[in-house]
Amino acid sequence: MSEDSTKKTQGKIGVQSDNMFPIIKKFLYSDNEIFLRELVSNAVDATQKLKTLSAKGEYSGELGDLKVEVLIEDGKLIIRDRGIGMTAEEIDKYINQIAISGAEDFLDKYKDDAATIIGHFGLGFYSAFMVAKKVEILTQSYKEEAPTMLWSCEGSPEFVMEEAPEKRGRGTDIILYIDEDSKEYLESLRIKALLEKYCRFLPVPIVFGKKKDWKDGKEVDTDEDLVINDSEPIWTKTPTSLGDEDYKAFYQTLYPMSDEPLFWIHLNIDYPFNLTGILYFPVVKSNMDLQKNKIQLYSNQVFVTDNVEGIVPEFLGLLHGVLDSPDIPLNVSRSYLQADQNVKKISSYITRKVADKLSELFKDDRTAYEEKWPALELFVKYGMLTDEKFYEKAEKFALLKNTEDKHFTLEEYRTLISGNQTDKEGSVVYLYAVDKDNQYTFIKNAQDAFGYDVLMLDGPLDVHFISMLEQKLPSSRFVRVDSDTLDRLIPKEDESKDHAEVSEETAKSVQSLFQSRLPKSEKKEIFRAETSHQGEKGKPVLLVQGEYMRRMKEMSKMQQGMSFYGEMPDSYNLVVNLDHPLIQDITNGYTTSETEKEVAAKRADRKGFQARLDVLRQQLSDAKDLGDDEKKTLEKDRDETRGKLQSIDDEIEKLQEAFAEKDDRIAQLIDLGLLSAGLLKGEALDNFIKRSTDLLK
Repeated sequence: MSEDSTKKTQGKIGVQSDNMFPIIKKFLYSDNEIFLRELVSNAVDATQKLKTLSAKGEYSGELGDLKVEVLIEDGKLIIRDRGIGMTAEEIDKYINQIAISGAEDFLDKYKDDAATIIGHFGLGFYSAFMVAKKVEILTQSYKEEAPTMLWSCEGSPEFVMEEAPEKRGRGTDIILYIDEDSKEYLESLRIKALLEKYCRFLPVPIVFGKKKDWKDGKEVDTDEDLVINDSEPIWTKTPTSLGDEDYKAFYQTLYPMSDEPLFWIHLNIDYPFNLTGILYFPVVKSNMDLQKNKIQLYSNQVFVTDNVEGIVPEFLGLLHGVLDSPDIPLNVSRSYLQADQNVKKISSYITRKVADKLSELFKDDRTAYEEKWPALELFVKYGMLTDEKFYEKAEKFALLKNTEDKHFTLEEYRTLISGNQTDKEGSVVYLYAVDKDNQYTFIKNAQDAFGYDVLMLDGPLDVHFISMLEQKLPSSRFVRVDSDTLDRLIPKEDESKDHAEVSEETAKSVQSLFQSRLPKSEKKEIFRAETSHQGEKGKPVLLVQGEYMRRMKEMSKMQQGMSFYGEMPDSYNLVVNLDHPLIQDITNGYTTSETEKEVAAKRADRKGFQARLDVLRQQLSDAKDLGDDEKKTLEKDRDETRGKLQSIDDEIEKLQEAFAEKDDRIAQLIDLGLLSAGLLKGEALDNFIKRSTDLLK
């Protein structure tokens, strides 16, 4: 440092890299708006330090109006405080010395993380050079004997520091000569928006101009300061001093035009870490209402971010509100957060407080809790899916709702159904529906025939939720009520039942009759017919969709890595009830028809060819010592026999298809099954309506 006179000093900022200012300009530019937060925060710190000195008796002067002012004047942006100020020695220590070395390592390590550069190296003040071509500091220490100092730097390591021409009052002006490419920071609306974003709850009044009023048809300044911030937000106050209206009013301040929150949690802890804040449970009407980034993070009332990922568990990101902790630095990288022990403790603490609040609400007024459950359900299930510790607490207050709109805890519901809904393997089977109206028939049959209870699980997370519960709950299965026939939903020990006597061949014929008139399988859908005994009071046909594949397809819509299932066609089974009188009539009509006589004759021929094929296969498997010619003869005979079998099968299929084509009852029953699943559309639906009209004549 060279000294030209006793009042003026020139020198270089104590940084070992001449690339400091290019680094600030280039690599921090995308985050340049944070300069205002940094400079205003410094001004607030200076003000708070003065208050502390005064409280300790180390400063006896008048404090006066301790506000921080932000002004726009003639191409300059000024941040002014009446705080502690700086002496020449303090400027030299805190401004002129920056402990950074190794420019290349510096660039490699921090080029993509502006916040980390500023936070790790105390460059808050130097963020001013992101937007300014020149910066001045005009400062007067609270020590009145010290001279007023003027420091100046034009975006290079060279600076000038000298006594100011005139003595100013206590405090500091940071004067930014805004660069040509940053003129937006001379616009009042832009600065006001940034102050409201970063400084709206700082503990010292932040003034930006004057309040406006309408006079003579135009907006004019009043004499009253426009204070941007609320210096005593409610999270800094004790809960006992606040009422419900205070919390609701603050919520409206944060989220104007929002519905009132369901309830809230006031956080206030000072050991083993410091944390205050208020978390609100918003009204969630559907998954479309879910919005993350609604929790604002502050550090000593300075806004840090509204992206709290890494600070609170993922599911708590659905809450709204404010968190304030000095143990979370103003400028942090995500990797830092993930490794920081205080952050981990804070995350665990918040999870516990949220779980305790929900448990308290459940125990204190279960009826009110059940009324709130539609809004809480998505949040609680998301938490249980993503946070093991939350699951352990939530299993006591998570609710299941059945089709009768009754609510149960997990334990209560298992107790309710375990006696009647345990299968022959010892698994408790939870039946569920996703659409009460469309699945009405299946629900009613389950209730009327066996007294089964059916849950409603129609939420966006429920397909994942039930898969998780199958892992958590011992010997448990979840089965959708329309995924199979009643007797197979919850298989019991084999019992003798009064079923129609139908031979295996006849059952296969009935299956073929219905299969022939099912829609032809395409890429999107596959239809298969099968037969079953459901009793004469059961439905003649049921269209069901198997649990496993349907669930995998539903999960694939929300989970990466499962696209394979999403590309597979939907598979439906039409279950034909051989015991139903209508099916028996169709069956009898077929078994006594000329078609069946022809089919029976062909089956007799088929048995002969099948027996020959079995012999040929055996000969070929034993023909180790056969010559090539003998082997080729056997293979030719085998292939011809296979061809004859296929030909017979094709002829039988055509005969049965022709028979089914003449019986409109088969098509009508199939269409009824498709209609129940919402799969009857277009021409098929039109044909169904015409056929229905004809059958009624």
